[in-house]
Amino acid sequence: WVYTPQVEPDPLGLDPNRPIIHSSLYSSLRTNLPREVMGYIDFPFVTRPGENRDPRRYPGHREVLLYLKDFAREFGVEEMVRFETDVIKVGILGDGKWKVRSKKSSFNDNNEIISKSNAEFDDEIYDAVVVCNGHYTEPRIADIPGINLWPGKQMHSHNYRIPEPFRDQVVIVIGSSASAVDICRDIAPVAKEVHVASRSVADETYTKQPGYNNLWFHSMIDHAHEDGAVVFRNGKTVLADLIMHCTGYKYHFPFLDTKGIVTVDDNCLGPLYKHVFPPALAPYLSFIGIPWKIVPFPLFEFQSKWIASILSGRITLPSQKEMMEDIEAFYSTLEVSSIPKRYTHCIGQSQFEYNNWLATQCGCQGVEKWREAMYSMASVNRSLRPEMYRDEWDDHHLVSEAYEDFMKYPSASNL
Repeated sequence: WVYTPQVEPDPLGLDPNRPIIHSSLYSSLRTNLPREVMGYIDFPFVTRPGENRDPRRYPGHREVLLYLKDFAREFGVEEMVRFETDVIKVGILGDGKWKVRSKKSSFNDNNEIISKSNAEFDDEIYDAVVVCNGHYTEPRIADIPGINLWPGKQMHSHNYRIPEPFRDQVVIVIGSSASAVDICRDIAPVAKEVHVASRSVADETYTKQPGYNNLWFHSMIDHAHEDGAVVFRNGKTVLADLIMHCTGYKYHFPFLDTKGIVTVDDNCLGPLYKHVFPPALAPYLSFIGIPWKIVPFPLFEFQSKWIASILSGRITLPSQKEMMEDIEAFYSTLEVSSIPKRYTHCIGQSQFEYNNWLATQCGCQGVEKWREAMYSMASVNRSLRPEMYRDEWDDHHLVSEAYEDFMKYPSASNL
Protein backbone atom coordinates (compact mmCIF):
# COMPACT_ATOMS: atom_id res chain seq x y z
CA TRP A 1 0.00 0.00 0.00
CA VAL A 2 2.99 2.33 -0.39
CA TYR A 3 2.66 4.16 -3.71
CA THR A 4 5.74 5.18 -5.65
CA PRO A 5 5.98 6.70 -9.14
CA GLN A 6 9.13 4.63 -9.66
CA VAL A 7 8.95 1.60 -11.96
CA GLU A 8 11.37 -1.18 -12.78
CA PRO A 9 13.71 -0.87 -15.80
CA ASP A 10 12.41 -4.19 -17.14
CA PRO A 11 8.72 -3.43 -17.89
CA LEU A 12 7.77 -7.13 -17.96
CA GLY A 13 9.70 -8.01 -14.81
CA LEU A 14 11.44 -10.99 -16.42
CA ASP A 15 15.05 -10.07 -15.57
CA PRO A 16 15.87 -11.79 -12.24
CA ASN A 17 18.68 -9.28 -11.64
CA ARG A 18 16.54 -6.17 -12.09
CA PRO A 19 16.21 -3.72 -9.20
CA ILE A 20 12.89 -4.60 -7.57
CA ILE A 21 10.14 -2.06 -6.91
CA HIS A 22 7.83 -3.84 -4.48
CA SER A 23 4.81 -1.60 -4.97
CA SER A 24 2.28 -2.48 -7.69
CA LEU A 25 -0.07 0.45 -7.01
CA TYR A 26 -1.25 2.76 -9.78
CA SER A 27 -1.98 6.39 -9.00
CA SER A 28 -5.76 6.21 -9.46
CA LEU A 29 -6.23 3.02 -7.44
CA ARG A 30 -9.24 2.88 -5.15
CA THR A 31 -10.26 -0.15 -3.11
CA ASN A 32 -12.68 -2.55 -4.76
CA LEU A 33 -14.19 -3.48 -1.40
CA PRO A 34 -16.02 -1.19 1.03
CA ARG A 35 -13.88 -0.04 3.91
CA GLU A 36 -16.16 -1.64 6.53
CA VAL A 37 -15.42 -5.10 5.10
CA MET A 38 -11.67 -4.50 4.84
CA GLY A 39 -10.77 -3.59 8.40
CA TYR A 40 -9.26 -5.71 11.14
CA ILE A 41 -11.88 -7.12 13.51
CA ASP A 42 -10.98 -4.98 16.54
CA PHE A 43 -9.80 -1.88 14.62
CA PRO A 44 -12.60 -0.78 12.27
CA PHE A 45 -11.62 0.92 9.01
CA VAL A 46 -13.79 4.00 9.59
CA THR A 47 -13.35 7.58 8.44
CA ARG A 48 -10.89 9.24 10.79
CA PRO A 49 -10.26 12.93 11.44
CA GLY A 50 -7.21 14.60 10.01
CA GLU A 51 -6.00 16.63 7.09
CA ASN A 52 -6.03 14.94 3.67
CA ARG A 53 -7.94 11.87 4.89
CA ASP A 54 -10.18 10.19 2.33
CA PRO A 55 -13.74 9.80 3.68
CA ARG A 56 -15.06 7.78 0.74
CA ARG A 57 -16.44 4.32 1.36
CA TYR A 58 -14.12 2.98 -1.37
CA PRO A 59 -11.08 5.15 -0.62
CA GLY A 60 -7.88 5.66 -2.56
CA HIS A 61 -4.70 3.74 -1.78
CA ARG A 62 -3.23 6.45 0.44
CA GLU A 63 -6.11 6.14 2.91
CA VAL A 64 -5.48 2.40 3.27
CA LEU A 65 -1.82 3.08 4.06
CA LEU A 66 -2.85 5.66 6.67
CA TYR A 67 -5.25 3.12 8.19
CA LEU A 68 -2.44 0.58 8.49
CA LYS A 69 -0.20 3.20 10.08
CA ASP A 70 -3.00 4.03 12.54
CA PHE A 71 -3.30 0.35 13.38
CA ALA A 72 0.46 -0.02 13.85
CA ARG A 73 0.57 2.95 16.23
CA GLU A 74 -2.51 1.84 18.17
CA PHE A 75 -1.07 -1.60 18.95
CA GLY A 76 2.64 -0.78 19.18
CA VAL A 77 3.59 -2.68 16.04
CA GLU A 78 6.06 -0.07 14.77
CA GLU A 79 8.48 -0.60 17.65
CA MET A 80 8.73 -4.31 16.72
CA VAL A 81 9.59 -3.68 13.07
CA ARG A 82 13.13 -3.33 11.77
CA PHE A 83 12.56 -0.89 8.92
CA GLU A 84 14.69 -0.53 5.75
CA THR A 85 16.19 -3.98 6.26
CA ASP A 86 16.35 -6.63 3.54
CA VAL A 87 16.09 -10.31 4.41
CA ILE A 88 18.70 -11.95 2.19
CA LYS A 89 18.36 -15.57 3.20
CA VAL A 90 16.33 -17.73 5.57
CA GLY A 91 17.68 -21.26 5.93
CA ILE A 92 16.95 -24.22 8.20
CA LEU A 93 19.74 -25.50 10.44
CA GLY A 94 20.44 -29.07 11.56
CA ASP A 95 18.79 -28.55 14.93
CA GLY A 96 15.55 -27.25 13.42
CA LYS A 97 16.29 -23.61 14.12
CA TRP A 98 16.45 -20.95 11.42
CA LYS A 99 19.33 -18.76 10.35
CA VAL A 100 18.20 -15.38 9.05
CA ARG A 101 20.64 -13.21 7.11
CA SER A 102 19.71 -9.56 6.63
CA LYS A 103 21.27 -6.24 5.77
CA LYS A 104 20.38 -2.64 6.44
CA SER A 105 19.54 -0.69 3.29
CA SER A 106 20.95 2.72 2.53
CA PHE A 107 19.76 5.18 -0.07
CA ASN A 108 21.26 7.78 -2.39
CA ASP A 109 19.87 11.26 -3.12
CA ASN A 110 17.36 9.78 -5.61
CA ASN A 111 15.99 7.45 -2.93
CA GLU A 112 17.53 4.46 -4.72
CA ILE A 113 18.93 1.59 -2.68
CA ILE A 114 22.73 1.41 -2.57
CA SER A 115 24.17 -2.11 -2.43
CA LYS A 116 26.20 -2.96 0.64
CA SER A 117 29.09 -5.36 1.04
CA ASN A 118 28.82 -8.89 2.46
CA ALA A 119 30.72 -7.73 5.52
CA GLU A 120 27.67 -5.77 6.60
CA PHE A 121 25.29 -8.74 6.66
CA ASP A 122 23.71 -9.65 10.00
CA ASP A 123 23.17 -13.35 10.82
CA GLU A 124 20.72 -14.28 13.57
CA ILE A 125 19.23 -17.54 14.83
CA TYR A 126 15.49 -17.91 15.45
CA ASP A 127 13.25 -20.69 16.71
CA ALA A 128 10.49 -19.94 14.20
CA VAL A 129 9.94 -17.98 11.00
CA VAL A 130 6.66 -16.63 9.63
CA VAL A 131 6.83 -15.64 5.95
CA CYS A 132 4.65 -12.62 5.17
CA ASN A 133 6.28 -11.12 2.07
CA GLY A 134 3.14 -10.80 -0.06
CA HIS A 135 2.68 -11.95 -3.63
CA TYR A 136 2.16 -8.86 -5.79
CA THR A 137 5.72 -8.21 -6.96
CA GLU A 138 6.84 -11.03 -9.29
CA PRO A 139 4.78 -10.74 -12.51
CA ARG A 140 3.10 -13.60 -14.36
CA ILE A 141 3.14 -13.09 -18.14
CA ALA A 142 0.63 -14.43 -20.65
CA ASP A 143 1.95 -16.92 -23.21
CA ILE A 144 1.20 -15.50 -26.67
CA PRO A 145 2.18 -17.45 -29.82
CA GLY A 146 4.38 -15.31 -32.07
CA ILE A 147 5.08 -12.67 -29.44
CA ASN A 148 8.86 -12.98 -29.83
CA LEU A 149 8.63 -11.56 -33.35
CA TRP A 150 5.96 -8.97 -32.57
CA PRO A 151 7.56 -5.46 -32.81
CA GLY A 152 5.40 -3.62 -30.28
CA LYS A 153 6.07 -2.87 -26.62
CA GLN A 154 5.00 -5.00 -23.67
CA MET A 155 4.68 -4.33 -19.96
CA HIS A 156 3.07 -5.78 -16.85
CA SER A 157 0.56 -3.87 -14.74
CA HIS A 158 3.13 -4.05 -11.91
CA ASN A 159 4.85 -1.18 -13.73
CA TYR A 160 1.73 0.85 -14.55
CA ARG A 161 1.31 4.15 -12.69
CA ILE A 162 -0.48 6.83 -14.76
CA PRO A 163 -2.31 6.88 -18.14
CA GLU A 164 -0.43 9.76 -19.83
CA PRO A 165 2.34 7.60 -21.45
CA PHE A 166 -0.39 5.82 -23.45
CA ARG A 167 -1.82 8.92 -25.11
CA ASP A 168 -2.92 8.30 -28.72
CA GLN A 169 -1.73 4.68 -28.60
CA VAL A 170 -3.56 1.46 -29.41
CA VAL A 171 -3.29 -0.63 -26.24
CA ILE A 172 -4.23 -4.25 -25.58
CA VAL A 173 -4.89 -5.09 -21.93
CA ILE A 174 -4.78 -8.80 -21.05
CA GLY A 175 -6.84 -9.81 -18.04
CA SER A 176 -10.29 -9.68 -16.50
CA SER A 177 -9.61 -9.15 -12.81
CA ALA A 178 -9.35 -5.99 -10.72
CA SER A 179 -6.26 -4.37 -12.25
CA ALA A 180 -7.37 -4.98 -15.85
CA VAL A 181 -10.85 -3.59 -15.15
CA ASP A 182 -9.40 -0.46 -13.56
CA ILE A 183 -6.50 0.18 -15.95
CA CYS A 184 -8.45 -0.20 -19.20
CA ARG A 185 -10.85 2.51 -17.98
CA ASP A 186 -7.99 4.63 -16.65
CA ILE A 187 -6.22 4.83 -20.01
CA ALA A 188 -9.27 4.91 -22.31
CA PRO A 189 -9.70 8.73 -22.04
CA VAL A 190 -6.18 9.31 -23.43
CA ALA A 191 -5.54 6.26 -25.64
CA LYS A 192 -6.59 5.97 -29.28
CA GLU A 193 -8.05 2.52 -28.69
CA VAL A 194 -8.13 0.05 -25.79
CA HIS A 195 -8.80 -3.65 -26.40
CA VAL A 196 -9.24 -5.97 -23.41
CA ALA A 197 -8.43 -9.66 -23.95
CA SER A 198 -9.65 -12.30 -21.50
CA ARG A 199 -9.33 -16.07 -21.45
CA SER A 200 -12.37 -16.35 -19.14
CA VAL A 201 -14.92 -15.43 -21.83
CA ALA A 202 -16.25 -17.30 -24.87
CA ASP A 203 -14.03 -17.34 -27.95
CA GLU A 204 -16.55 -15.35 -30.02
CA THR A 205 -16.68 -12.47 -27.53
CA TYR A 206 -16.46 -9.00 -29.06
CA THR A 207 -18.32 -6.17 -27.34
CA LYS A 208 -17.98 -2.42 -27.06
CA GLN A 209 -18.04 -1.03 -23.54
CA PRO A 210 -21.08 1.25 -23.03
CA GLY A 211 -20.10 4.87 -22.41
CA TYR A 212 -16.85 4.58 -24.37
CA ASN A 213 -16.18 4.97 -28.08
CA ASN A 214 -12.75 3.35 -27.96
CA LEU A 215 -12.97 0.44 -25.47
CA TRP A 216 -13.66 -3.11 -26.65
CA PHE A 217 -13.75 -6.48 -24.89
CA HIS A 218 -12.42 -9.56 -26.72
CA SER A 219 -11.72 -13.20 -26.12
CA MET A 220 -8.06 -14.12 -25.56
CA ILE A 221 -5.30 -13.34 -28.05
CA ASP A 222 -4.75 -16.19 -30.51
CA HIS A 223 -1.39 -15.05 -31.88
CA ALA A 224 0.77 -12.03 -32.72
CA HIS A 225 2.41 -11.18 -36.08
CA GLU A 226 5.79 -9.66 -36.88
CA ASP A 227 3.96 -6.94 -38.88
CA GLY A 228 2.49 -5.59 -35.60
CA ALA A 229 -0.91 -7.27 -35.88
CA VAL A 230 -2.50 -9.06 -32.94
CA VAL A 231 -5.22 -11.61 -33.73
CA PHE A 232 -7.87 -12.52 -31.16
CA ARG A 233 -9.72 -15.83 -30.92
CA ASN A 234 -12.86 -14.02 -32.07
CA GLY A 235 -11.17 -13.43 -35.42
CA LYS A 236 -10.61 -9.70 -34.95
CA THR A 237 -7.20 -8.21 -35.78
CA VAL A 238 -5.71 -5.11 -34.18
CA LEU A 239 -2.51 -3.22 -35.02
CA ALA A 240 -1.38 -2.44 -31.48
CA ASP A 241 1.38 -0.28 -30.04
CA LEU A 242 1.53 -1.98 -26.64
CA ILE A 243 0.33 -5.07 -24.80
CA MET A 244 -0.19 -4.70 -21.06
CA HIS A 245 -0.25 -7.94 -19.08
CA CYS A 246 -2.69 -7.57 -16.18
CA THR A 247 -2.17 -11.25 -15.57
CA GLY A 248 -1.38 -11.54 -11.90
CA TYR A 249 1.69 -12.55 -9.96
CA LYS A 250 3.81 -15.51 -8.90
CA TYR A 251 4.56 -16.67 -5.40
CA HIS A 252 8.23 -15.84 -5.02
CA PHE A 253 10.53 -16.61 -2.09
CA PRO A 254 14.09 -16.05 -3.36
CA PHE A 255 15.34 -15.72 0.23
CA LEU A 256 13.84 -18.97 1.57
CA ASP A 257 15.82 -22.23 1.58
CA THR A 258 13.84 -25.21 2.88
CA LYS A 259 16.11 -27.80 1.22
CA GLY A 260 13.34 -28.58 -1.26
CA ILE A 261 10.68 -29.34 1.34
CA VAL A 262 8.50 -26.38 0.25
CA THR A 263 8.20 -25.69 -3.48
CA VAL A 264 6.18 -23.61 -5.93
CA ASP A 265 4.71 -25.54 -8.86
CA ASP A 266 2.42 -23.67 -11.30
CA ASN A 267 1.80 -21.13 -8.54
CA CYS A 268 0.82 -23.79 -6.04
CA LEU A 269 2.90 -23.38 -2.88
CA GLY A 270 3.16 -26.58 -0.99
CA PRO A 271 2.64 -28.75 0.68
CA LEU A 272 0.78 -26.42 3.06
CA TYR A 273 -1.73 -27.46 5.72
CA LYS A 274 -4.64 -25.02 5.52
CA HIS A 275 -2.51 -22.71 3.31
CA VAL A 276 -0.24 -21.99 6.31
CA PHE A 277 1.99 -24.80 7.64
CA PRO A 278 4.31 -27.13 5.70
CA PRO A 279 3.82 -30.33 7.75
CA ALA A 280 7.48 -31.41 7.76
CA LEU A 281 8.56 -28.05 9.17
CA ALA A 282 5.53 -27.18 11.31
CA PRO A 283 5.04 -25.27 13.46
CA TYR A 284 8.38 -23.49 13.08
CA LEU A 285 7.79 -22.35 9.50
CA SER A 286 4.49 -20.82 8.43
CA PHE A 287 3.08 -18.52 5.76
CA ILE A 288 0.57 -15.69 6.05
CA GLY A 289 -1.37 -14.24 3.14
CA ILE A 290 -1.09 -17.04 0.57
CA PRO A 291 -4.84 -17.32 -0.27
CA TRP A 292 -6.20 -14.91 -2.89
CA LYS A 293 -9.54 -13.51 -4.01
CA ILE A 294 -10.11 -12.77 -0.36
CA VAL A 295 -10.57 -9.85 2.04
CA PRO A 296 -6.91 -9.52 3.01
CA PHE A 297 -6.68 -7.91 6.45
CA PRO A 298 -9.21 -10.05 8.37
CA LEU A 299 -7.82 -13.24 6.84
CA PHE A 300 -4.29 -12.21 7.82
CA GLU A 301 -5.60 -11.54 11.31
CA PHE A 302 -7.16 -15.01 11.71
CA GLN A 303 -4.06 -16.73 10.33
CA SER A 304 -1.83 -14.71 12.66
CA LYS A 305 -3.91 -15.63 15.72
CA TRP A 306 -3.79 -19.29 14.77
CA ILE A 307 -0.02 -19.28 14.29
CA ALA A 308 0.51 -17.35 17.55
CA SER A 309 -1.74 -19.78 19.45
CA ILE A 310 0.26 -22.74 18.15
CA LEU A 311 3.73 -21.23 18.68
CA SER A 312 2.76 -20.24 22.23
CA GLY A 313 1.74 -23.82 22.97
CA ARG A 314 -1.85 -22.90 23.75
CA ILE A 315 -3.11 -25.22 21.01
CA THR A 316 -1.44 -27.94 18.96
CA LEU A 317 -1.43 -28.99 15.33
CA PRO A 318 -2.41 -32.47 14.14
CA SER A 319 0.42 -34.93 13.48
CA GLN A 320 2.55 -34.55 10.36
CA LYS A 321 0.84 -37.63 8.88
CA GLU A 322 -2.65 -36.23 9.54
CA MET A 323 -1.74 -32.86 8.02
CA MET A 324 -0.37 -34.52 4.87
CA GLU A 325 -3.53 -36.62 4.57
CA ASP A 326 -5.62 -33.44 4.80
CA ILE A 327 -3.52 -31.75 2.09
CA GLU A 328 -3.77 -34.78 -0.22
CA ALA A 329 -7.55 -34.89 0.28
CA PHE A 330 -7.73 -31.17 -0.58
CA TYR A 331 -5.65 -31.64 -3.73
CA SER A 332 -7.90 -34.56 -4.74
CA THR A 333 -10.98 -32.37 -4.34
CA LEU A 334 -9.46 -29.76 -6.65
CA GLU A 335 -8.55 -32.42 -9.20
CA VAL A 336 -12.02 -33.98 -9.20
CA SER A 337 -13.50 -30.51 -9.69
CA SER A 338 -11.09 -29.86 -12.62
CA ILE A 339 -9.67 -26.83 -10.83
CA PRO A 340 -6.22 -25.98 -12.29
CA LYS A 341 -3.25 -26.22 -9.95
CA ARG A 342 -2.63 -22.47 -10.25
CA TYR A 343 -5.98 -21.92 -8.46
CA THR A 344 -4.99 -23.98 -5.40
CA HIS A 345 -4.94 -20.92 -3.15
CA CYS A 346 -7.93 -19.13 -4.69
CA ILE A 347 -10.56 -19.53 -1.99
CA GLY A 348 -13.12 -16.84 -2.95
CA GLN A 349 -16.50 -17.47 -1.32
CA SER A 350 -15.10 -20.22 0.92
CA GLN A 351 -12.89 -17.65 2.66
CA PHE A 352 -15.47 -17.03 5.38
CA GLU A 353 -15.79 -20.72 6.16
CA TYR A 354 -11.98 -20.81 6.26
CA ASN A 355 -11.76 -17.76 8.55
CA ASN A 356 -14.39 -19.18 10.89
CA TRP A 357 -12.50 -22.49 11.04
CA LEU A 358 -9.37 -20.59 12.08
CA ALA A 359 -11.37 -18.63 14.66
CA THR A 360 -12.78 -21.86 16.12
CA GLN A 361 -9.25 -23.27 16.43
CA CYS A 362 -8.18 -20.17 18.35
CA GLY A 363 -11.36 -19.82 20.41
CA CYS A 364 -11.95 -16.29 19.15
CA GLN A 365 -14.79 -14.45 17.45
CA GLY A 366 -15.40 -15.41 13.83
CA VAL A 367 -16.55 -13.33 10.87
CA GLU A 368 -19.54 -11.08 11.54
CA LYS A 369 -22.66 -11.91 9.51
CA TRP A 370 -22.90 -8.35 8.19
CA ARG A 371 -19.33 -8.53 6.87
CA GLU A 372 -20.01 -11.68 4.88
CA ALA A 373 -23.31 -10.29 3.54
CA MET A 374 -21.67 -6.96 2.66
CA TYR A 375 -18.90 -8.72 0.77
CA SER A 376 -21.46 -10.63 -1.28
CA MET A 377 -23.56 -7.55 -2.02
CA ALA A 378 -20.45 -5.57 -2.98
CA SER A 379 -19.47 -8.32 -5.43
CA VAL A 380 -22.92 -8.24 -7.05
CA ASN A 381 -22.89 -4.43 -7.17
CA ARG A 382 -19.44 -4.44 -8.80
CA SER A 383 -20.78 -6.74 -11.51
CA LEU A 384 -23.94 -4.69 -12.09
CA ARG A 385 -22.30 -1.24 -11.90
CA PRO A 386 -18.68 -1.64 -13.03
CA GLU A 387 -18.36 2.12 -13.63
CA MET A 388 -20.13 3.37 -10.51
CA TYR A 389 -20.07 0.64 -7.83
CA ARG A 390 -17.58 2.59 -5.73
CA ASP A 391 -20.00 5.49 -5.41
CA GLU A 392 -23.45 3.85 -5.61
CA TRP A 393 -24.69 0.94 -3.48
CA ASP A 394 -27.81 -0.58 -1.94
CA ASP A 395 -26.52 -2.10 1.31
CA HIS A 396 -27.22 0.86 3.62
CA HIS A 397 -28.82 -1.48 6.19
CA LEU A 398 -25.57 -3.45 6.44
CA VAL A 399 -23.53 -0.26 6.81
CA SER A 400 -25.74 0.71 9.77
CA GLU A 401 -25.30 -2.76 11.28
CA ALA A 402 -21.54 -2.55 10.85
CA TYR A 403 -21.29 0.82 12.57
CA GLU A 404 -23.41 -0.39 15.47
CA ASP A 405 -20.95 -3.25 15.84
CA PHE A 406 -17.96 -0.90 15.62
CA MET A 407 -19.16 1.10 18.62
CA LYS A 408 -17.90 -1.58 21.00
CA TYR A 409 -14.28 -0.92 20.00
CA PRO A 410 -12.40 2.00 21.63
CA SER A 411 -10.63 2.72 18.31
CA ALA A 412 -13.99 3.74 16.81
CA SER A 413 -14.94 6.08 19.66
CA ASN A 414 -14.82 9.11 17.35
CA LEU A 415 -17.89 7.87 15.40
